[in-house]
Amino acid sequence: MKHYWILLLSLFAVACQPGGASEQNTAVEQASLITMNMEKTIYDFTLNDIDGKSVSLADFKGQKLLLVNVASKCGYTPQYEDLQNLHEQYGDKVTILAFPANNFGGQEPGTNEEIKQFCATNYGVGFQLFDKISVKGADKHPLYRWLSDKNMNGWNNQEPTWNFCKYLVDEEGSLVKFFPSSVNPMDEEIIGLL
Repeated sequence: MKHYWILLLSLFAVACQPGGASEQNTAVEQASLITMNMEKTIYDFTLNDIDGKSVSLADFKGQKLLLVNVASKCGYTPQYEDLQNLHEQYGDKVTILAFPANNFGGQEPGTNEEIKQFCATNYGVGFQLFDKISVKGADKHPLYRWLSDKNMNGWNNQEPTWNFCKYLVDEEGSLVKFFPSSVNPMDEEIIGLL
């Protein structure tokens, strides 16, 4: 309801100022875009898992989420082991969602099947792996647009700077914190927020 009042006030402010109809139309479009961005939540996204099955993030309502962009040939790749440890030790407090991405140094060149095999063989991964996506640039996946645009998530403009960046989302679907690659999944900085 609050968003509609913002939109109405924006329209009223434009209508009371001198200017042509095109300026008013542009203002209406901008106010509408702001309202749409503010209303979109993390639960509005549906992605394919590593096996191609559709997964709605609405299925994770009421859970803390740790979203991580992952890669198989990175100096941070051993964090898969720590993500698995986090999953095993704190799985009742946080759900890990891993998104393979090839955006940094070409360090995730594999297919979904190759990534899945690598994770199972080398790290016994049991947490949720998704389809390979882009997490930055012109082809950035809409989920990562939401995570890295304060007009959409409420406060954060930080996009991943390398593989294994982490975003913590609370039980209500609000983005709480961004962690760079250097913060280990088992670090107290993360554990303390669970």
